[in-house]
Amino acid sequence: MTVKELCELIEAKDMTPEADKGTEVSCGYTCDLLSWVMAHGAAGMAWVTVQTHMNVIAVASLMEMAAVIIPEDIEMEAGSLEKARDEGINVLQTELTAYEICARLAAAGLPGKSRDA
Repeated sequence: MTVKELCELIEAKDMTPEADKGTEVSCGYTCDLLSWVMAHGAAGMAWVTVQTHMNVIAVASLMEMAAVIIPEDIEMEAGSLEKARDEGINVLQTELTAYEICARLAAAGLPGKSRDA
């Protein structure tokens, strides 16, 4: 699945239209503890988090993630969005809850992160 397809699946607003929507999404993940995500993140991951500060973008960039998904129409801080645009990180915002997002990803066949990765 591409980020463009992911965006449609979760009815998301594209907060970084400049970023590549053809990027392949390899897996999904939900966590709000940044140190945990840094230890368990993976390239190509679509990461669901309620965190909206600059460090979210730093982690997503470091891990080469496909997208950051912000649930429940939470607004990402302006500085964080600017950094995401600079880094080419896809940020998607949706009114769905984290649970609903993950349910849709799983139903569409997107795996969770492998425990071996």
